[in-house]
Amino acid sequence: MTGTLYLIATPIGNMEDITLRAIKILNEVDILLCEDTRHTGLLVKYGKELISNFKFQISKQDQKSKFEKLKLLSYYEHNEIERIPEVITLLKQGKDIGLVSDAGTPLISDPGYKLVRECLKYKIKVVPVPGPSSILAALTASGLPTNRFTFLGYLPKKEGKRIKEIERLKNKETMGTIIFFETKERLQETLNIILEILGDIEIVICRELTKLHEEIWRGKVNEALIHFQNPKGEFVIIY
Repeated sequence: MTGTLYLIATPIGNMEDITLRAIKILNEVDILLCEDTRHTGLLVKYGKELISNFKFQISKQDQKSKFEKLKLLSYYEHNEIERIPEVITLLKQGKDIGLVSDAGTPLISDPGYKLVRECLKYKIKVVPVPGPSSILAALTASGLPTNRFTFLGYLPKKEGKRIKEIERLKNKETMGTIIFFETKERLQETLNIILEILGDIEIVICRELTKLHEEIWRGKVNEALIHFQNPKGEFVIIY
């Protein structure tokens, strides 16, 4: 019997957002694929502490046999292709494997799609374990329409391609609310492109969601350029 691939959503900042089911699955899988083994190691440690403090219907014997022996394997953009055959072999051998990103729901602007497609090709079961998502957290708190939205991930790094992408957003009637990620290094440049192409529109910028310095800022693009002159953290832009 083949194993199962679990797509496990993890906190986007506040560790208390981890779900009971995520902790349970983390305790049950044999191997955990992660972008940064050191970062995910902290999450596993947190899971161990929660299990020791609460029951979660997991026996002490199970705690020791699973969490203590959980193997972490790196799985990120630059080793994804070479790692997939190894993961498929392990799944065929009956190993249950979890996939996490550094934060939030796996596959969303992170590797994993190719692995899921390969699993389906071999009729290996894929199970989502839903939870935190910066996209939905930002959208629901934005005050903008939520019945229809378009997520663009990160805009292109090259300025020319980014300009073309934003020009495409001029006609957004069928796209609904627009959501995309941006880095602190490119935030000012992207806001200037939006101002030039779309005008001084109303915009919502979410920074460091669920973290200590969380900020949900609402205003016009020109105001945003002033407010975020020295941007810090991770950003979700919505309009």
